[in-house]
Amino acid sequence: MIRLVSPARLRELGILGMNRRNISFIGTHNRRKNYRLADNKLATKSAALSRGLPVPKLYGTIESQSQIKSMAAQLADKPSFVIKPAQGSGGKGILVVTGRADGLFVKSSGLVIDEREIQKHTSNILAGLYSLGGRNDSAMVEALIDFDPRLQDYSVEGVPDIRIIVFRGVPVMAMMRCATHASDGKANLHQGAVGVGLDIGTGQSLHAVQYNRIINQHPDSGKGFADLAIPHWHQVLDLAASCASMTGLGYLGADIVLDLQGGPMLLELNARPGLAIQVANQAGLRWRLAAAAEIADRTTDQAEKIQWACEQFTREPAGQLDLVIN
Repeated sequence: MIRLVSPARLRELGILGMNRRNISFIGTHNRRKNYRLADNKLATKSAALSRGLPVPKLYGTIESQSQIKSMAAQLADKPSFVIKPAQGSGGKGILVVTGRADGLFVKSSGLVIDEREIQKHTSNILAGLYSLGGRNDSAMVEALIDFDPRLQDYSVEGVPDIRIIVFRGVPVMAMMRCATHASDGKANLHQGAVGVGLDIGTGQSLHAVQYNRIINQHPDSGKGFADLAIPHWHQVLDLAASCASMTGLGYLGADIVLDLQGGPMLLELNARPGLAIQVANQAGLRWRLAAAAEIADRTTDQAEKIQWACEQFTREPAGQLDLVIN
C-alpha cells in the first residue's frame, strides 16, 4: 500500500515540484533557442558527433511519404534496427525490431509484424502522431543497441537506459530505467518500466520503483536490484555533463545507454526532464540543485564539477519514504 507524504513533509525532504521546476530551473536556465537540440533527436545526434560524443549509428532518415515504399530495400541487410520519431517524447512511437523470421519482422516483445505494419508506423511518425505538438516529423532508423550483458537480467524485451539530471554542468541525480513486458520493451516509467535510483558517487543501486511502488526485483526476470552497479560509471557522468556545454541548457536530462562494443552512448536529451527520478532515489532534488549551483559557481572545469558532485551526492541507501510524485 502506498503511503502518501504530506506537502509539509515533501518540502522538508526537498522534493522539487512541477511549478518550481518549470519556473526556477527550466524557465530560468533554459533559453528557448537552445531547446532545438534537445527536442530534435537528429539535431542532438549531429551536435554530439561534431563534438566527438558517442551515439548509436544512424542508418538513415525518412522525411517524406514517398520514401516509405523503398524502406524494405534499404533495410534488407539490417537484421535488427530501431525506428523512432525525430521529435518524439516519452518513448512514444519507437518501434524496435530485433530480428527476422520468414520474411517478417520480430519486435522486441516477440510479436511478428509484416512490411505493411512497418510502413504504417513510419507514415504515422511523419504525420506527427508521436511528435511534440503534433507537428510533421521525420523518422530515424538507428542501429539496435547491443547492451552490456552485465545489465541483461535487469531489463526485459528492451534496452535499459540511464537518465541523469544535469544542472549547470553538474550531475545531480541519476536512475536506470529498465524495460518490462508491461512497458512493451520501452524504458518509460509511465508505461510500466522500472526506475532504479543510482548513487551519483558510485553508480550503485539505491531503490527501485514500478508504478510508484518500491520493488526489490524485476517483475519479469526476477533479478534483484540490490547488487546492480553501472559499468563505466565515470564515463557515463562525463558524457552527461558534456551535454550541458553542447546544448547551452542549464537544466536537462541526459539519457545514456551502455553498448557492449561502444560503451556509454548518448541516446537523447530532455529539456524538461520529469520528476519521477526523485521517487526512484527516494530523495528530493531541491537541496542537490542548491549544492550544484554552489559547485558551478566555484569552478567551470567539468572534471572538478563531476568530482565534487560524486563527493557531495554519494550516500548510503536511505529508509523507504514511499514518495509519490505525479
